[in-house]
Amino acid sequence: MRTQLLRPALRRIAAATSSYSAAPSSSASRSLATESGPERKVAILGAAGGIGQPLALLMKLNPLVSKLALYDIAATPGVAADVSHINTRSEVVGYVGEDQLGQALKGSDVVIIPAGVPRKPGMTRDDLFNINAGIVKSLCAAIAKYCPNALVNMISNPVNSTVPIAAEIFKKAGTYDEKKLFGVTTLDVVRAKTFYSGKAKVPVEEVNVPVVGGHAGITILPLFSQATPKANLPDEDIKALTKRTQDGGTEVVEAKAGKGSATLSMAYAGAIFADACLKGLNGVPDVVECSYVQSSITELPFFSSKVKLGKNGVDEVLGLGSLSDFEQQGLESLKAELKSSIEKGINFANTN
Repeated sequence: MRTQLLRPALRRIAAATSSYSAAPSSSASRSLATESGPERKVAILGAAGGIGQPLALLMKLNPLVSKLALYDIAATPGVAADVSHINTRSEVVGYVGEDQLGQALKGSDVVIIPAGVPRKPGMTRDDLFNINAGIVKSLCAAIAKYCPNALVNMISNPVNSTVPIAAEIFKKAGTYDEKKLFGVTTLDVVRAKTFYSGKAKVPVEEVNVPVVGGHAGITILPLFSQATPKANLPDEDIKALTKRTQDGGTEVVEAKAGKGSATLSMAYAGAIFADACLKGLNGVPDVVECSYVQSSITELPFFSSKVKLGKNGVDEVLGLGSLSDFEQQGLESLKAELKSSIEKGINFANTN
């Protein structure tokens, strides 16, 4: 009975997360998967953490996942035992400690990395850099060794720097494929949709808002001029929505008063993006999501924009489209900070 109640609920959740499309999409490509497909293994690195645990739950509910590997430095056997009791398709195994990391990764089609320390009040994503950069570096070295062909979904902050770190580690290992490395910026899209829906008074499940740039502060640039349904909001509302989207993470950190960051909404966003990657791998047409990837649509080597996903990861990095004057100004303003974050990541990977 509970399963019968849950599945319609998941379909309603999926309606709010419909992918952007380069062409009209079939209903299959615009909602969370509700039917199983080929055998697919997903590994979550950092599965016992604040993001990792709800993310593990959500991936266990995804019928496209046949094997779910949960890895962390501690506590994963308990998380795996708990999640494994859910009556869905995937087989769940917990792995703990560096000596079991290789087992967790072998055969993975998608690796999701939420590992690292969370933000606390007063901290910026950059304050997390020294700790999380080292964690990401070691995990990516293992990915290069044990599952070099997997799609890598980077959640660990600061994403603007950790994605370039991963790219450099993969290059050193001779396994880098720019089509398979993604910075997960989906939470920015989720927030932009939610905030726009409230202001425009339109059903949130009908809303699409592309978000480009990066994944921190002013580098987050929601393109409300391209939002659908069209609402013709006044300029002051657009500016306020942009600011709130950029500060969404800080809003949660402050509301939790030192007891956490955006974990539940991030897990949701991570599950949505992983689902899109799995659909792409399985050949579902017209799967498009925003993601921070290697890019040539600006002069910056990494940039978030709409990306068409396919059987090899990135099928196509899509352009920015028409920007308002306010968005064009925001684009120019974010470049210096994003460039600095990219260079910081590259320098770390090459000097540590």
